[in-house]
Amino acid sequence: MRYLMIALLVIVGACGSAQAQSSPDGSIRIVSPWARATVPGVPGGAFLTIINKGTADDSLVSVSAAVAEMAELHKTENDNGVMKMTPISSIVVKAGQKVTLAPGGYHIMLMHLKAPLKEGQSFPLTLTFDRAGKIEVTVKVGKAGAMGGGDDMGGMNMN
Repeated sequence: MRYLMIALLVIVGACGSAQAQSSPDGSIRIVSPWARATVPGVPGGAFLTIINKGTADDSLVSVSAAVAEMAELHKTENDNGVMKMTPISSIVVKAGQKVTLAPGGYHIMLMHLKAPLKEGQSFPLTLTFDRAGKIEVTVKVGKAGAMGGGDDMGGMNMN
């Protein structure tokens, strides 16, 4: 029984490390990066939660992904009843707070995908913060139309 518990702790720890990455100084933590599967010719979106454990505000200022020719920070806004996605220059994460990038709000647009994103695959995404610098995360691709990191993601939502 003791060996079973140790094995379980190792497995849970491995799953958690696959789902959360931190800046070198530990001030910024990225949790549950995910994307939706796409079809040819359609841009993709990446989503995640940023937790600022530091004592100073920080800003996500750029993103890049090898799966796309261009990646941008975007927000979805309601403009007189019409939902629009607009590029933005940064996302501020206040000290001690978190910001969730999710469908219908802040998100990362992956434009000119080199190939469609397929359910079950994963890819690296580099986030660049004003203070914390670069953090590379592994994004897991879920089903097309998924609405959250836990949707059809094998129950691996480690918030």
